Amino acid sequence: MQLLEKLGCEVHFPMNQTCCGQPMANSGYEHLSQGCNDLFIENFAGFDYIICPSGSCTLHVKEHLHAKGNQAVADTIRHNVYELSEFLVDVLKVKDIDVSFPHKVGMHQSCHGQRGLHLSQMTELVASPYSKPGSLLNMVKNIDIVSLNRKDECCGFGGTFCVAEEAVSVKMGKDRVADHLKQEVEYITGVDMSCLMHMEGILKREKSNVKVVHISEILNGSVGAMI
Repeated sequence: MQLLEKLGCEVHFPMNQTCCGQPMANSGYEHLSQGCNDLFIENFAGFDYIICPSGSCTLHVKEHLHAKGNQAVADTIRHNVYELSEFLVDVLKVKDIDVSFPHKVGMHQSCHGQRGLHLSQMTELVASPYSKPGSLLNMVKNIDIVSLNRKDECCGFGGTFCVAEEAVSVKMGKDRVADHLKQEVEYITGVDMSCLMHMEGILKREKSNVKVVHISEILNGSVGAMI
């Protein structure tokens, strides 16, 4: 919210908002998630843009938000919802960020953001590389963004997958964290809160000094105040 305000946006935070309903839908109960849809529409109808700090939530709303009655309202919301870095690059067209972060940073590419929202290019494709969150981080002064061995490997969280397949989820998370640790990063960042929460849990259990921060904290220059 602070970052968007710095960039000239008038920001409102509806206090009655709750979950978008993705966990229920992913568990096979989308037909029971209408209450989440109705509340989301009630909270966010009428805004020019809806910005979310999570690629997975953004993708769910874009693809699955539906209304009992006036679907046109739901369709407008689906069109106007953006993941944060996507909004900064594609709508605000940010070209300069006046902040310094003199640390070694590893950036995690979340699956929903990369493969669903196309925030960055997939490495298995023979195509020109790009990364919307990466382009924003490259505007930060004094930052050292490391190159990972497996740039777009899944962290293993997967929402309800981490409950249904706990052992596989943890092993994937440990592998993802190990790639960052091998590069001796000080921070891991990304655009999806769920991925970051998963990796942070693994790091804490391993008693690592590596910190996990959302990309908005770096771009806002607020990391020092948060840790």
